[in-house]
Amino acid sequence: MKKAFVLAAALFAVTVAAQERPKPEQVYNHPKLEVAVPDFPAEGLILDIGGGGEGVIGQLKGKQVVAIDLIKRELEDAPGEPLIKIVMDARDLKFLDNTFPTTTVFFTFMYIDPKDHEKVLQEIHRVLKPGGRLLIWDVVFPKKTDERQLYVLYRLHIRLPAKEIETGYGARFAEGQGAERWIDLAKKCGFESSFRQDNEGWFFIELKKRP
Repeated sequence: MKKAFVLAAALFAVTVAAQERPKPEQVYNHPKLEVAVPDFPAEGLILDIGGGGEGVIGQLKGKQVVAIDLIKRELEDAPGEPLIKIVMDARDLKFLDNTFPTTTVFFTFMYIDPKDHEKVLQEIHRVLKPGGRLLIWDVVFPKKTDERQLYVLYRLHIRLPAKEIETGYGARFAEGQGAERWIDLAKKCGFESSFRQDNEGWFFIELKKRP
């Protein structure tokens, strides 16, 4: 995917959410993120929240993945071959309790309204099996350098074991949203923190549902 198209698509995502076209001074262009995603071990099915778009987890784990997304078009356009793609709201997961051993959220929480974060985590906790894992990759929002800035535009270079992806994500500014906040919120929802990796502009954390 060409860089210009990727960045235009990311800007389109935030303009749809805002119902208006951001002005240049309202957008902070973040330095490119270098994101390495190894082939992590996982048994059984993986619930991938926000599995549309680039479908990174679907590309990585294939038929193990149940990909959900709120936007049908995002799922239709996603590459890879997950087991199934389902239009579903992460605030109201339609799965039974204790269904999945692993849930992934790859650069998706950045698009979810902060007031809904706790509800989504509660739903993930509910559908995870006891001892199950929640894997989160997401951005660290920077401090504003200009009060006019309402959006952040991220360019990503994603390295999978057998593929590299160039893409772009645009989201509303959410200062202070980083790994520490997610760990604290997840603990409130019944998770335990088992691993944390801080990187330049993004983070990865592994959380576990108590047995």
